[in-house]
Amino acid sequence: MKILIVEDEPKTGEYLRQGLSEAGFVADLAQNGSDGLHLALQGEYDLVILDVMLPGLDGWQVLQSLRNRGLQMPVLFLTARDQVEDRVKGLELGADDYLVKPFSFAELLARVRTILRRGRGGTETNTLRVADLELDLLRRRVSRGGRRIDLTAKEFGLLELLLRRHGEVLPRSLIASQVWDMNFDSDTNVIEVAMRRLRLKIDEGQDVKLIQTVRGMGYVLEAPESV
Repeated sequence: MKILIVEDEPKTGEYLRQGLSEAGFVADLAQNGSDGLHLALQGEYDLVILDVMLPGLDGWQVLQSLRNRGLQMPVLFLTARDQVEDRVKGLELGADDYLVKPFSFAELLARVRTILRRGRGGTETNTLRVADLELDLLRRRVSRGGRRIDLTAKEFGLLELLLRRHGEVLPRSLIASQVWDMNFDSDTNVIEVAMRRLRLKIDEGQDVKLIQTVRGMGYVLEAPESV
């Protein structure tokens, strides 16, 4: 699916583009309102992620222009403008969601998927499964073999990432950017600690271990073919 990012801060724009690309989307980036509007009119995007404070046309004007032309592609405002009246204005102009900076990439990704799921009439599954492990995205619940597992918000985000890309070895740098919204620092063991705790909750006492460490590369969640 195609996503257009309209963001004038280069680091933020590239961070979003890379993160969404790694999550499986085709992501284009425009750094001002005029270019963003031009691309939105031409590119047949499934979603636009739009800043408010942009050079040239601001985000309000871009959205108004899209709606005035009858284009109804979903729009998610991502902006530092955090006043209630700003949120109300964005939604009244026709935005589908409004997220304030600084933001968690995991939350942004969840909102993006929710908007796209609504746009496809709810055809995307709300449940992720591998073997007897099940994650319910809507109720934010995890179970294995029918037994409920309580996770923290970070552990839930980490497990969701592993399940969505099960069978794929995920490097620590990708996990750091997607779950912790940070660049990987080899001097910190936050990922190892979180993965150890998650593994205890998911695999402790189980005959089949789903979460594996691939030495020197990262982590993978996968089930043996016999499971």
